[in-house]
Amino acid sequence: MEATALALSDYELERGKPRPSKNHALIQSRLIVALAVKYSDIYDFMSEATLEVSGEQKIPDIAIYPKLVFDPLRDEISMKALPLCAIEILSPTQSLDELVNKTSDYFEAGVRSCWIVLPRLKTVYVFSTPEVYEPFTQHSSLHDTELGIELPLAGLFG
Repeated sequence: MEATALALSDYELERGKPRPSKNHALIQSRLIVALAVKYSDIYDFMSEATLEVSGEQKIPDIAIYPKLVFDPLRDEISMKALPLCAIEILSPTQSLDELVNKTSDYFEAGVRSCWIVLPRLKTVYVFSTPEVYEPFTQHSSLHDTELGIELPLAGLFG
């Protein structure tokens, strides 16, 4: 018997989020590289880090932290400190409402900035509050005034 399209995979059940697609994975890795090239002296970029947000575990696609100390003797399975920014990339099986609601949760917990990446529209929305956001397209440079990040988007979706 074939599984239906609505059946959740082991990945989705375990992580509580959809499996990433090819485009999702490409954008995630390109975004981390682009950010690290320009800002690795002041920020660390973590993919798929588990966060404690209002008593629940959330896993943003990318979390931006102030520089962290690597300590091989002290690891964390679930990050207690919240990131400065949480970045979510819309997967084909997610709704935009899910991600917008997630950004509200992040802001309520104390995250300072959230980005939602819409691969199909080649657009990144940068939220400075749950109600205030600015869209940036592939033909522009993203500006996150909260973190002082400016990033050309031309290569992200190319």
